[in-house]
Amino acid sequence: MTKNVLLISDHGDPLAELGGEQEGGQNNYVLHLSLALEKIGYTVDVVTHWSNPSLPQRESFSDNCHVIRISAGRRKYLSKNAMYDVLPAFYNEMTSVLSMDSYELVHTHYWLSGLLGERLQRDYGVPFVHTSHSLAKAKQFGTGKLDTRRFEAERQILRSAQAVIATTQYEKDLIQSFEPDCAPILVAPCGVNEIFAPIQNAQDPNQPVTFLYAGRLVEEKGIFTLLSAFRDFTERRQSRTNAQLIIAGGEKSSIDLKKHLPRDRKLKKYVNGLENSVKFIGPQSPEALAKLFNQASATIVPSYYESFGMVAAESLACGTPVIASRTGGLQHVVEHGTTGLLVEPRSSRQLASMMGLIAGSKRFTETLGHNAARAAEERFRWDAIVEDIDELYMEVSRVATNQAVYH
Repeated sequence: MTKNVLLISDHGDPLAELGGEQEGGQNNYVLHLSLALEKIGYTVDVVTHWSNPSLPQRESFSDNCHVIRISAGRRKYLSKNAMYDVLPAFYNEMTSVLSMDSYELVHTHYWLSGLLGERLQRDYGVPFVHTSHSLAKAKQFGTGKLDTRRFEAERQILRSAQAVIATTQYEKDLIQSFEPDCAPILVAPCGVNEIFAPIQNAQDPNQPVTFLYAGRLVEEKGIFTLLSAFRDFTERRQSRTNAQLIIAGGEKSSIDLKKHLPRDRKLKKYVNGLENSVKFIGPQSPEALAKLFNQASATIVPSYYESFGMVAAESLACGTPVIASRTGGLQHVVEHGTTGLLVEPRSSRQLASMMGLIAGSKRFTETLGHNAARAAEERFRWDAIVEDIDELYMEVSRVATNQAVYH
């Protein structure tokens, strides 16, 4: 195997600034998987939608890692729902600007990319590996609604791929529950960038208890549950301690960065009366996030559903405990009572109670943090994870080569 691979991340540009509407865990995963693969000898091309017209069509982010942006006739931001309609144009442009014969394997990310990988397999005979990042069934648990078009497409992709990578055992079990004919599944967690590590004396001993949220400012990420819980928590403890909530993420245009307040009316309503203790700081660089994790007493991930939970893993790697929803992959990333605390999704009362545990016992919080750093070092470092992915790639390529020779 010459180790030339193509990663398709239709809406997740690996070089996009994180925290926006479609800039999150998938972008981060694709970026750092590419860099980890390069370290063991791969040349990696990443193809994605050209959502920011100010960026070049081709851009290198390391010696042997490149992103190629495809306009599909619409060089501007497109929602994931709108991306489905431009997939034919995306495919035609992608195959015209790339030499598909140069790749031994394609790794697709998210179901829309999986549809592209499946067609590449049919037209060019190139094998593909698929990572879902999120699933229609998992989203149904959080929203109560099933996207049937997406669900049937995911079943088709999971059957057609040569192999599937699930980021948690929960995801593997879920896939097998609705698609028993799925391709072989490797469980390999998302890795964490090396910049996410403990920083000595990062916390000011005089600072108030600080909770951190990092992510998109949308309901399914639990932002309203969090704000309700923080209000409850501060009202309970008003006479005993101060506390602050730092909220990183969201589109820059949706936040008044001078006042550190949201522009969204619904968010404003939830923040009303908490302006002195809740601070919206907008999207942050990975380096800034690592510093914020280290400075926080705990990170809160109150999502309604998560296939994995990259923010939780990054916080743990910084030695900062996580309060997370007991849902999806989060319940495998965070060990309740050992590296953090788990609460039922949407339960602001439980979340406020767990905030109280963190605020009420510095020794307990420090113990969680020490355990978190140790667990993350063992489970979420890319140098170990990429070895398993390399073995999978090699096996898929070997089988595909033997089949081609046989036929």
